Amino acid sequence: MAKKSAVNRNEMVKKLVKQFAGKRDALKAVANNESLPLEERFEARLKLAELPRNSSKTRIRNRCEITGRPRAYYRKLRMSRIALRDLGSNGQIPGLVKSSW
Repeated sequence: MAKKSAVNRNEMVKKLVKQFAGKRDALKAVANNESLPLEERFEARLKLAELPRNSSKTRIRNRCEITGRPRAYYRKLRMSRIALRDLGSNGQIPGLVKSSW
């Protein structure tokens, strides 16, 4: 079996999050509803814990769309600082002016 890269693993996590989003939200709503009995809320928490860990939204790592780099990520541009700098130097990003790189 070939070793999966972190980029491929992150894509798998995104699919799991999408797949279990409805079930996870429903269980969270029951677990956090104070008007329900304690036993019912506790049972919802147990079912929530049985879901795959990677189906949690917080497990998704922001990665550069171009390079896959996880660090120095600009959310609005969906790319890392290195990819931004390369594209900016080549004049491929409108409005971005090279200052003192």
